[in-house]
Amino acid sequence: MSETFNDHFASVATHYACGRPTYPPALFDWLASRCVAHDLAWDCGAGNGQASIELTRHFKHVLATDGSKAQIAQATRHPQVEYRVALAENSGLDDLCADLIVIAQALHWFDPTRFYVEAGRILKPGGVIAAWSYGVLKVEGNEVDAIVQRFYYDEVGSYWPPERRHVESGYRDLAFPFRRIIAPPFAMSLRWNLAQLLGYLRSWSATAQFIKINGFDPVTKIERGLRASWGDINQVRTVDWPLAMLVGQRDLT
Repeated sequence: MSETFNDHFASVATHYACGRPTYPPALFDWLASRCVAHDLAWDCGAGNGQASIELTRHFKHVLATDGSKAQIAQATRHPQVEYRVALAENSGLDDLCADLIVIAQALHWFDPTRFYVEAGRILKPGGVIAAWSYGVLKVEGNEVDAIVQRFYYDEVGSYWPPERRHVESGYRDLAFPFRRIIAPPFAMSLRWNLAQLLGYLRSWSATAQFIKINGFDPVTKIERGLRASWGDINQVRTVDWPLAMLVGQRDLT
């Protein structure tokens, strides 16, 4: 790639692969039901494949691209998924080739004007484009959740990239130049033990930036308090995220 890519996750790609939440299967079922054909899905800004593998249940081939070499190197391999290092705005995909374009927790990193031109070039007539993001988590247990909220807003709050504001606003301020489809509500909820939660906190771009500037892992500052509040470290607690979606469809003619 000749263009510059600002990789917020290279240093935490391993944590990202292990710690990021997966998405509800019902979300992919619904998206597939809206598509005219099911030959190719493009997972744009795929990270290390959190959405890519789930798409294989509905599409013959999944092309997963990300600008981060480190993220693609950590991707889960699957015979129906082809991973490429490529920018969202300059993907290298053929014209009118995708039945579905998904952008999972990534649209806020793109140059929207250039990306929408690229998506319009690639999306087939009748094809669907869907972008979603999940905001600030809520963890079961008031003491545990309070520690996590303080970590998000106070410990690493000033280290979030400016694009993060779009996640916190549920993508309400992002342009989306496609014929809109209203998506049904989907619950994003998992049962995690403490190690899984800590891995997720270490996967944040703000955590990576904190470490880069300060030279130590900020999660270690709250780990003792979390262990004391959590109880048995093998105990699982419910973790919920608000899920915001933008969905559109290209006209058949």
